[in-house]
Amino acid sequence: MKIKKGDTVEVITGKDAGRRGRVLRVDRDRERLVVEGVNMIKRHTRPNPQQRVQGGIVEREAPLHVSNVMVVSPDSGRRSRVGYRILEDGTKVRVAKVDGAILDR
Repeated sequence: MKIKKGDTVEVITGKDAGRRGRVLRVDRDRERLVVEGVNMIKRHTRPNPQQRVQGGIVEREAPLHVSNVMVVSPDSGRRSRVGYRILEDGTKVRVAKVDGAILDR
């Protein structure tokens, strides 16, 4: 999977198409990721005094399939596919194909 936690991505299909957010979690086994503020669901939770959970209706992010998002290039702000490049010092980095911007921090 070429998308990592902390990347800025844009949703390309579905009800949240065009929305951008930061990747909070990545599930490599199921090929899904959770994006901040995208694919919000309402979850009914039961009160649990031991964990200090008040209960009620909680809104939180649901997982998206990785094929429904694209990485946003940090330089141009355009969405892009991800490629790899080996730098002069021998380190392998992820790059945005649209403009060649390095995605790894």
